Amino acid sequence: MVEMRLQAGRVRGLDRGSTLAIAVSKGRILSEFRTLLDRMEIKCAEDPETSRSLVIPLKDRGLRLVIVRAADVPTYVEYGAADLGVAGKDVLLEYRGEGFYEPLDLDIARCKLVVAGKAEPLPRAGRLRVATKYVQTTRRHFAQKGDQVEVIHLYGSMELAPLVGLADCIVDLMDTGNTLKANGLVVLETIAEISARLIINKAAMKMKNTAVKALIAELAKALDQTATDRNLAL
Repeated sequence: MVEMRLQAGRVRGLDRGSTLAIAVSKGRILSEFRTLLDRMEIKCAEDPETSRSLVIPLKDRGLRLVIVRAADVPTYVEYGAADLGVAGKDVLLEYRGEGFYEPLDLDIARCKLVVAGKAEPLPRAGRLRVATKYVQTTRRHFAQKGDQVEVIHLYGSMELAPLVGLADCIVDLMDTGNTLKANGLVVLETIAEISARLIINKAAMKMKNTAVKALIAELAKALDQTATDRNLAL
């Protein structure tokens, strides 16, 4: 990463003359990303969680947030509708495009992508049935193990599938594990550790190189400060 001078807590190159659009989804990722922005002394012109506007300027900086669905963040970045994006690794694993770089783990919105099911599943003749919204990731995971499975695409309430006999197990995100436990399910294996990542449009990396690298450097510094504060609190 190119070294840049810090002045008044900011990286030169990130100023009003450099306009960057950052695609991000509402919810936990946006909330924790705003905490990083606060550490960088970057404030939203209005509250994106309550505003009806889908484009939120950031005060006194050449940045704006573009509010989109979580699964759409990589698409907006790949096709240049946003210069950068903040997306969960689960979304990136599922996405098929290659039109962006992934330079930074933001260490926010941490959870796990797991296979979960009943502790003592009933035997099934034929292929294992797996319910998930992560179809591509699930197929890759079981194929790498040499297992043939039938993947059932669902959009929500994954825990219900094994309870009513729709599937033998599920692939889904797990944070605390309380929802699985409440439905009598256990983690059978972990597929991946998940966190939100910064992604960058390849053309923006060339055309807006100074501003993009400045933002990466400033985010990296904020992450280092967060890690230091966390260690001091232990």
